[in-house]
Amino acid sequence: METKIPPAVTPTSPSSPGLSPVPPPDKVDGFSRRSLRRSRQRRSHSSSQFRYQSNQQELTPLPLLKDAPVSELHDLLCKKLQQCSIVFDFLDCVADLKGKEIKRAALNELVECVATNRGILIEPLYPEIIKMISVNIFRILPPSENPEFDPEEDEPNLEPSWPHLQLVYEFFLRFLESPDFQPSVAKRYIDQKFVLMLLELFDSEDPREREYLKTILHRVYGKFLGLRAYIRKQCNNIFLRFIYETEHFNGVAELLEILGSIINGFALPLKAEHKQFLVRVLIPLHSVKSLSIFHAQVIRGLLKYWPKTCTQKEVMLLGEIEEILDVIEPSQFVKIQEPLFKQVARCIASPHFQVAERALYFWNNEYILSLVEDNCHGAPYHLRHALPRLQGALEPDHCVPGLQCPQDLHGDEWQAL
Repeated sequence: METKIPPAVTPTSPSSPGLSPVPPPDKVDGFSRRSLRRSRQRRSHSSSQFRYQSNQQELTPLPLLKDAPVSELHDLLCKKLQQCSIVFDFLDCVADLKGKEIKRAALNELVECVATNRGILIEPLYPEIIKMISVNIFRILPPSENPEFDPEEDEPNLEPSWPHLQLVYEFFLRFLESPDFQPSVAKRYIDQKFVLMLLELFDSEDPREREYLKTILHRVYGKFLGLRAYIRKQCNNIFLRFIYETEHFNGVAELLEILGSIINGFALPLKAEHKQFLVRVLIPLHSVKSLSIFHAQVIRGLLKYWPKTCTQKEVMLLGEIEEILDVIEPSQFVKIQEPLFKQVARCIASPHFQVAERALYFWNNEYILSLVEDNCHGAPYHLRHALPRLQGALEPDHCVPGLQCPQDLHGDEWQAL
C-alpha cells in the first residue's frame, strides 16, 4: 500500500528573489579596507536578494521523528520537509527566532534520519526532498562588491543563512550517499536544469559553501551517468567564460579539483573531446590574472602524476613547475611546499643527469629561494619536516657522477639551506 503524501506547502516569494550574503556583525571589523558605513549600506541593500517568507507562516514544533510510530513516520517526514522549505531572513538577527530554531531542529532531525534509518527513502518523498533542497540553496548570488577581490588578502562575504544552509547541504549529501538512494527515481528531479543551477552556485564567495558543492557535484557525477557529459560541458563553458570574458569566478579551484578526479578515470586512448579540453581550456587557464587562486591545484595535479621512468617528461614538468613558482603567492606556496620539496629532493637525487641538473637549477631562481627562506623562518614545522629532504639530497654523497656538486654550483644557496 503506497504511503500518501500530504500536499506540499508552496512558499510564496517576494517580487525580487534572493538575499545577498553579507558577513555577520562580528565579522565586519575583520574586512580589510571596508568601513563600517559601507557594511551598513550593504546590509540595507541586500534584503531583496534571498527568497524568504518572513511572517508568511508561523512554524509550530512537530513530534520528533524518533518517537513516531512506523505507520506515521513517512507522513511526519514529509511535514518536516515542508517546514524546512520556509526560508527566513537572516539579515535581521532578532526576527522569527522561534521559527528559525524550529527549522534548525527539523533539519538536524532530517540529517540524522536519512543517515541512520534504512528503507526511509520511499519514492513519493523524492519530489519533496528536491523541492526543499532547491528552495533553500538556489538563489541569485549578488555581484561582487570588490571587482579586484583577492581571496588571499580580502575576507569573503560569508553567507548569513549558513546555520540553515549548512544543514541543508549536509542533508543533501547524506541523501545522495544513502544506501537506499535510487538514481532511477531521482533523475526525474535532478536533471540538467538542476545541475546548471548547482554549478552557478560555485561562484559563491563563501568557501564553506563551495566545499560542500564540490563534494555534492562529485557525488552527482558518480550517480547519474546520463549527466556526466553535460556536467563536463558546462564546466568547460564556465572556464571559457572565465578565461575570455569575465576573468572572475570564485569556484575555479574547486571545479578543477573535481575535474582532476574525473580525468583520472578517463579510459585510454583519450577521446578527441578530452584532448580539446586540454588545449582549449586547461592550458589557456594559465593566462588569466587570477592564476594564483588555483596554483595549488595545478601543482598538486602535476605532482600526483609525476612520471616514473621518462626522463624527458620529468625535465619538462620541472620546467613547468618553476614557471608556476615564479608567479605563485607565498600563501599558496605554503599549501604545496611539503609534497613539492619531497618531489624536488627525489629529482636532485635522481641517477639521471638531466633530471638532477634541472632540479638543481631551482636554486638559481631568487624568487623560489625567497619563498623557501621566508617559510623556513616563519614555519618551523615545515623547516623540520620538509627541508631536511632537500638537504639530504644535496649532500655530496648524493651527487650524480659527472654532475658538479650543488655546493660548487650554488654556494650561497647551499649556505641558505
